[in-house]
Amino acid sequence: MTNISSLNALGDPTRRKLFERLREGPCSVTELVHTVEVSQSAVSQHLKVLKEAQLVRMEKKGQQRIYRINPVGLLELRQYVEEMWTDVFKAFEEEASRLAAGKDQESNSAG
Repeated sequence: MTNISSLNALGDPTRRKLFERLREGPCSVTELVHTVEVSQSAVSQHLKVLKEAQLVRMEKKGQQRIYRINPVGLLELRQYVEEMWTDVFKAFEEEASRLAAGKDQESNSAG
């Protein structure tokens, strides 16, 4: 089994489209084939990657394989975005402090 991150898995436009469809609710491979313009075997390969990245899970119902979003894999994405926003807010705070310090120096030198 390949160790693929959720971000890498969603880097492919076809996988993103399949993932977006699954956000609407669980569905079969056959239903997913109608979502994208690739063969059923290609859809199965894309789903395999999404499954390895823990973004989707599969359950068998008779002859069908039903795929749905896996909340476990979404945790990695959420943590990544939250860390990114923490860095953005920290950089914003540092820049605001730097600008405020510059204005204080201007006020002190003018007076």
